Amino acid sequence: MRPLKIAEGIYDVGVKDWNVRDFHGYSIHGTTYNSFLIIDEKVVLIDTVKKGFGDELLRNIAAVIDPAKIDFVVSNHTELDHSGCLPQVMDAIGKDKPVYCSKMGEKGLKAHFGNALNLNAVEGGSSMSIGRRTLTFMETRMLHWPDSMFTYLPEDKILFSSDAFGQHYADQENFDDEVGQAIVKHAKKYYANILLLYSAKVKALIESVVASGIEIKTICPDHGIIWRKDPGFIINKYLEWSEQTPAKKAVVLYDTMWESTEKMAKAVAAGLNHEGADAVLMHVRKWHRSDVITEVMDAKALILGSPTLNNGLYPTLCDVLTYIKGLKPKNKIGAAFGSYGWSGEAVKLLNAELAAMGIEQVHDGLKIQYVPDDNQLAACFEFGKTLAAKL
Repeated sequence: MRPLKIAEGIYDVGVKDWNVRDFHGYSIHGTTYNSFLIIDEKVVLIDTVKKGFGDELLRNIAAVIDPAKIDFVVSNHTELDHSGCLPQVMDAIGKDKPVYCSKMGEKGLKAHFGNALNLNAVEGGSSMSIGRRTLTFMETRMLHWPDSMFTYLPEDKILFSSDAFGQHYADQENFDDEVGQAIVKHAKKYYANILLLYSAKVKALIESVVASGIEIKTICPDHGIIWRKDPGFIINKYLEWSEQTPAKKAVVLYDTMWESTEKMAKAVAAGLNHEGADAVLMHVRKWHRSDVITEVMDAKALILGSPTLNNGLYPTLCDVLTYIKGLKPKNKIGAAFGSYGWSGEAVKLLNAELAAMGIEQVHDGLKIQYVPDDNQLAACFEFGKTLAAKL
């Protein structure tokens, strides 16, 4: 990734990580670690990159300006995919030069790097002149770490948005107008897996930004493409996702031992579809947990199916449910089903999982011993129709 000109005197000097496939249990197909260079009377670097990519970052900077001419660094986010090579960068530009960050960012960077950096905490809403331009700092605590903040450049109407509005996406394209609507699925998956838990804060932030009247011409996130054609599009998408208004859609999430629970799942989905609901059938060993939560995010119903194994749930369901539970999706109804041989606890345990997630249960559950016959599959179909009516 060569330096990418965003505006006069402003460059993305970050790097692309083509080979990364996992981010905290979230399946990805590459990502970018964006880092932004602003050349004015003061030369500023906003965020760095993951450890191991520092040499490439410094080469990209050197293609624009001698790194030693950088006057200071702004750390919008202390997570190590953005701060990992900060000590290496400071060694290259002058280790005594300032690093500006939020108050919580100061604590986080000290926890990571001790007292090796010249840290300077800034107040949310404060501004700093760098010559013809001004940096304005906007605290965005818990989006998605306590230290998170945005940096806004009012003269160019550019928002450096840290992890907000990003995507784990690495390809030849760098801007929204080069990718088109294809980027939405990556942005949605990113929101579902990184920011869904903080939806109330996302909504409040966007409403406060809109109320402030600031104009945003370009959004530069720390991951993925830059929004220059229509930044309002992704802002509106975040507002939509943060409200968690579900569609007439049900995710039927299941695993199966000898295909009995799978037969039930298919019949349940058929019943949902018959009544006009959009049923998404997801076998947990064939879909990654991060794709599951992406589908669950805008679904009205989460319907869980498991065989009983050793008086408990099939363990693959436990993995995915732990992941979903941590992201706290809202405004959902749910129900459970499953097959069993002789004890049959799975449905009761799935109901407990739904309750723990705050999901309204609209049925006591359906369980079938051994292999479902035609009459029992018809009951599964009716179960799906009943759930569709609840949507």
